[in-house]
Amino acid sequence: MPQQQSLIKGLALLSLSALLFATMGVLIRLASHSVDNATVVFMRNLTGTILLAPFVLAQGKGFLITTKPWMHIWRALVGLAAMYGFFYAIAHLPLSNAMVFTYSSPVFIPLVAWLFLKEKITPIMMVAALIGLIGVGLVTKPDAGMFNWLSLVGISSSFLAAMAFVTVRALTKTEPATRIVFYFCLIATFVSAIPMFWHWRVLTAQELYYLVGAGALATISQVSLSKAYAYAPAGKIGPANYLAIIFAGIWAWLLWGEKPDILAVMGMLLIFLALMLCLPRKSKDVIDHTLS
Repeated sequence: MPQQQSLIKGLALLSLSALLFATMGVLIRLASHSVDNATVVFMRNLTGTILLAPFVLAQGKGFLITTKPWMHIWRALVGLAAMYGFFYAIAHLPLSNAMVFTYSSPVFIPLVAWLFLKEKITPIMMVAALIGLIGVGLVTKPDAGMFNWLSLVGISSSFLAAMAFVTVRALTKTEPATRIVFYFCLIATFVSAIPMFWHWRVLTAQELYYLVGAGALATISQVSLSKAYAYAPAGKIGPANYLAIIFAGIWAWLLWGEKPDILAVMGMLLIFLALMLCLPRKSKDVIDHTLS
């Protein structure tokens, strides 16, 4: 596949992943009003495992065979740790503030990709990441809630998410996206089930609706993310994750009446500028490959 077309598809899939993940954040926030963090994380992973199981089983036992079992385990553990932190932030911070922590991970992705995958860090990647981070700051307008101990949870979650994204990039060289997501959900379900010995209770119908819906959206988001990194290097398309901040802001406006001000609009423009810097330099090539 031509490089430009691969980059466009990677960005499109990562943008879809960001939209689904932002919507999942809304459901997680609603569920967290009455459900503890351990249960939210467990139900999200259990739902994903159940949804993916029929597709995996239909492929036959051979589909489960992998040459990278330890990399799957590492990806699951790192991703699960990031998930605990992220969901906790959603429960205790405004939605856009919580999103900024997780989606500041593109700042770390080029560094992590360079350390673990030996991917080259170009000046344009660093500029895009910096512009995107400034845009995120303008959208979220950091307040006192961003500078207490919760910020440590959020930043740690962001760095762990970057490590998980880069691991996904390495796995996609030999592993299909569905297998990557299934092993993540399966391993994360078993690990996150341990705290349920102390936290389990009967959930209401509304709580189940929120949690199952969040799990379904997160699973589709993970598949889209895995496919995205199969098309393009993590360092090049990572800033597309910033779109989740915009999507979360739109949801917050529609559901809770939070309207963006001039700073937020400026931030959104900077985020889109960061995305444009990730696109192929020759627009004619983009059009030709898109139409082909």
